[in-house]
Amino acid sequence: MPADPRLSSSAARRVSRHALRGLLGSAARVCRRALTGETGVSLPPFVDHHVHLHLIDEHTLAEGGIAGVVDLGGDPVELARRGDGLPHVAYAGAFLTPVGGYPSGRGWAPDAIVRTVTDVSLHPGIPGGAGTAVDEQASFGASVIKVALNASAGPVFDARTLDAIVAAARIHDLPVVAHVEGAGMTALALDAGVDVLAHTPFSEALDAAVVARAAASGQRWISTLDIHHADPVGARTASANLAAFVAAGGSVLYGTDLGNGDRPIGVLAGELTALDHAAVRGGALVDALCDPWPVTSITGVSTFIPGPPPASLDDVAGWLVGATVVPSEEFIHDDH
Repeated sequence: MPADPRLSSSAARRVSRHALRGLLGSAARVCRRALTGETGVSLPPFVDHHVHLHLIDEHTLAEGGIAGVVDLGGDPVELARRGDGLPHVAYAGAFLTPVGGYPSGRGWAPDAIVRTVTDVSLHPGIPGGAGTAVDEQASFGASVIKVALNASAGPVFDARTLDAIVAAARIHDLPVVAHVEGAGMTALALDAGVDVLAHTPFSEALDAAVVARAAASGQRWISTLDIHHADPVGARTASANLAAFVAAGGSVLYGTDLGNGDRPIGVLAGELTALDHAAVRGGALVDALCDPWPVTSITGVSTFIPGPPPASLDDVAGWLVGATVVPSEEFIHDDH
């Protein structure tokens, strides 16, 4: 008895969907745009977890596939004045740093984006107090607190002061993200309970025990691998550290440090390729892009990538570059 072609077609669609989700994760869905008829694949909104909005033109981010961003160092007053719309913005407000610490005095870092902490007090209103600095960022709507631990560019917090900042953030139920650079800075952040690293560590090859401890603690690392494209040593160090972190079970967030150098706005091919080479591939790469951290979700929009889906794991990173942001209501999904 010949096979029913309708059954064959249905089975082929099921296999195709199974293969698609095997490559990209369970959120990937074949779809058609109701307004244009264009077919492709839908995914949750993409987020760049490390940008500096005062250094970029944010208005082209959505066209380039980015629906949400996390500003990790900006003027808290200006950030608080933002309205709704795309991209969705979560932010840290100002860098918290010691007197003379990074990024004080940098041409790209106006005074408004730097707050010095000189006192471990958690009481509000204490000049230079850890509690005062954190309270200020929280009062302007910060979703995360950013600390600078850059021993390569000036003084850094001692353990007692860093502990106080983390404790102050916990009062507001805010995570803490740290820029770590220089020997021992990753371990210092880990000892203090810092939740997220703003960059994959790139200035030292981390000991396996430190990497394992970071992964086991639930610490997350924002990738920013592509900023080292002109620094082969830094690129190799960051890639090796990230690969070890992933192998130990660590969680990675896609981030580019947009504003650092002259690079295109949107999903960056170089970042995706570097992540793929560091063993963040396929569904794990999609997860790094789609995690809404530090907020719980971004609603109303989705990612759309037109055309056929990737044929293999090796094709995923390049295919993701074609992303754009589309209202979720536009999609008609092929779920039958």
